[in-house]
Amino acid sequence: MNPAEALFQGRHQPVSLPVCDHYAGSEKLIRKSVALQQQFRPIFDITLDAEDGAVTGNEASHAQLIASIINSEDNRFDRIGARIHDRRHTFFEQDIAILCQSAAKRLAYLVVPKINDIADARHVIERINQHARQAGRDALPVHLLIETHGALADVHAIAALPQVECLSFGIMDFVSEHHGAIPGSAMCSPAQFTHGLVVRAKLEIAAACHAHGKVPSHNVTTEIKDMAIVANDALPGCDRIQL
Repeated sequence: MNPAEALFQGRHQPVSLPVCDHYAGSEKLIRKSVALQQQFRPIFDITLDAEDGAVTGNEASHAQLIASIINSEDNRFDRIGARIHDRRHTFFEQDIAILCQSAAKRLAYLVVPKINDIADARHVIERINQHARQAGRDALPVHLLIETHGALADVHAIAALPQVECLSFGIMDFVSEHHGAIPGSAMCSPAQFTHGLVVRAKLEIAAACHAHGKVPSHNVTTEIKDMAIVANDALPGCDRIQL
C-alpha cells in the first residue's frame, strides 16, 4: 500500500505558491523585478508595494502605476500581486478601488498589512470582495500580514478564512510592538530563528497555516547579493521567503 493511502492526509489540500515573494516599491525596482521574472519564469512571485513604495502625495498615481504593470504584456505569468495600505490608513479604500477597477482580473493576490484580529481580517476581505465583484472577479486571493499581538492571538481563526491564501510574518513591526522586549537583532539571522518570542510567533503562524492548507511566509531577507546570507535566511524550514 502506498503511504499516501495509509497515512492521514488532513482535510485541506495545501495551497501551492512559489517559495520566494519578492517585494518591489519604486518604479525602477518594479520594472527590474518584472524583467527578472520574465527571464527566470515564475519561480518567484512579485509583490508591488503600494504601501511603503508610494511617495507621500503620490499614492493614487503609484497605485495606478502598479495596476498598469499588472495589466501589461510584461506580466506574462499573472504571478504579480500588490500590497496595499492597512485598513485604518487614509488610502486603504483608494488602493483597493484603483487596483480592482483596473487590474482585478489579473491580480495574483492582495497583501494587507497590520491586521489586528479576526474582525479586521473579515472587514478587509469584505471590502476587497466588494470592489473585485464590481470589476468582474468573485474571489481575489488575500495574503495577510501577521505583525500584531491581536493577529497572532487570532491566527488560527484568520488562517481558516477561505479566501486567505498566505499568512506573512511581519517581523519588523512585530519586534517594534514589543517596545524593547525583543532586541533589534532579532529582525535578522541568526536571532530571528533563536529568540523565543519570535520563534513562538513563527511556529504559531506555521501551525495555523498547515492546519488549514495555507502557506506561511515567515521569514524575511533584505540581502540581494550575498547568496550565503540568503541561504542562511531561507534554510531553517520556512515555506515561503520574503525578499
